[in-house]
Amino acid sequence: MSIAKPILSSQRIETMQSTGHWQGKTILDFFDANVAKQGDKTAVIAYGKENNTRVSKTYQELADLSDRFAAGLLKQGIKKGDVVSYQLPNWWEFVVVYLACMRVGAISNPLMPIFREQELSFMLSFAESKLVIGPDTFKKFNHAELLNKLQSDLPSLEAVWSIGDNGLDAYMVEQVTEQDRATFEAVKLTPNDVFLIMYTSGTTGAPKGVMHTSNTHEYSARKFIERSELTSEELILMGSPTAHMTGLMYGVSVPIMLGSTTVLLDQWDADLAWKIIRDEQIAFTMGATPFLADLSDSSAVDDCNHDKFRLFACGGAPVPPALGRRASARLNVNLVTVWGMTEMSAVTTTLLTDSEEKVFETDGCPYDGTEVRVIDQQDAAVENGTEGRLQTRGAGNFVGYLKRPEAHDTDEEGWFETGDLAKIVHEHYIRITGRSKDIIIRGGENIPVAVVENFLYRHDALQDVAIVAKADERLGERACCYITLRPQQSFDLETLKTYLSDEGLSKNYWPEYLEILDAMPRTASGKIQKFKLRDMANNG
Repeated sequence: MSIAKPILSSQRIETMQSTGHWQGKTILDFFDANVAKQGDKTAVIAYGKENNTRVSKTYQELADLSDRFAAGLLKQGIKKGDVVSYQLPNWWEFVVVYLACMRVGAISNPLMPIFREQELSFMLSFAESKLVIGPDTFKKFNHAELLNKLQSDLPSLEAVWSIGDNGLDAYMVEQVTEQDRATFEAVKLTPNDVFLIMYTSGTTGAPKGVMHTSNTHEYSARKFIERSELTSEELILMGSPTAHMTGLMYGVSVPIMLGSTTVLLDQWDADLAWKIIRDEQIAFTMGATPFLADLSDSSAVDDCNHDKFRLFACGGAPVPPALGRRASARLNVNLVTVWGMTEMSAVTTTLLTDSEEKVFETDGCPYDGTEVRVIDQQDAAVENGTEGRLQTRGAGNFVGYLKRPEAHDTDEEGWFETGDLAKIVHEHYIRITGRSKDIIIRGGENIPVAVVENFLYRHDALQDVAIVAKADERLGERACCYITLRPQQSFDLETLKTYLSDEGLSKNYWPEYLEILDAMPRTASGKIQKFKLRDMANNG
């Protein structure tokens, strides 16, 4: 029996179906239709930076490979509702695994390649993953060694599959049998089955498993396609990790739904990205602010830019207006700003027809089928232009956190508490002004502040620890760590990095600034006043 228990009322299902916001189709339905319609069309092109490789697969090749891999999952004993985790870079194999999991009714649980022992041991255990798939090595890190080491402490983890030079060959059957295909049909996902779990971080720092159905996922992808006016003939570049909602939604699901070609880059490099944009005649890409800044600053712009490259969607964190204007002019593209969460993917976007003021100084307006509102601490609506708590409800909202129904934070009317602060501007656009959740967004990736603080609190030299966001033009925010020391102790940034590395914490979570204080600013009750630390970090 599946451990994923969606919070999904019959009323919500009926409302979403009757309004047409849920169309009752899975990503696999779109894929199968495109295989039948245009099997010989290139579906994915994958670039490997380290080995300078380019591999392409047609829709029919993906179908054959994913069916053979799906049969391999059945042979391993994977059943409908089982969780299959995969820590894969932006390789074509990621797409095969994604499709194969859907084919056998398994729940996909993509994991970021940057995760290490601390994150993986929790995530794999909490999801009760039956199988984890990872690269032998990637970026000189031995993933196979780590995953096999973790398996002995994870009773539910029945197998570790590593992808090396032979790719997926060792885990695929030679021939898919009629019995396999009968099983595929018997375990076919319904549009309201949980098919995806993605971890995010909350105020407590403990990762939460966000559950999505095909209906919630497909709605968000479809609405973005409509807004962006993407066509099946336009190629999409994805340099953001496909294990992140941005990469999965816009680099895998959207192209499958469109019947277009996705181009995957496994390690971000702006100069290489520009070469791909030129050589593959890319029309659209999406990423967080650092991707936009890197493309703008690259010397390859003039040689590689072209007229077909028309759209860049920027999300993950509010885009600094100065950067947005500079990038838009330098790249000569339509810049669309996006606000969203793992819980809903994109919630608001700007429009292709919007004025510069809206594009560069707002985070967009909601899709048809999605609502946003800003309220005060007494839950009353505030006037436009006044900061308050941002809530949203709609067809793209997730169906709960894995094993944590109490954390759903959605009221009886369907309003979800985002944890963000915002203002309503231009009548129905939003501008994110801050976060009530204690999270730093570095380059579009959430840093679970409480987790990092808890690790540092274990160090014998440290008395107090507080981590806050320091504004950064390229990454949006970087982590600044304030500490006080125990008597006769010393500590510096290199000591911090060595300690967190030894503890197995992902490098992306490490603070990049360290300040030593004689005493923390505190309230009368003794709580650390982080707003004062943020002011110190950003205003010196």
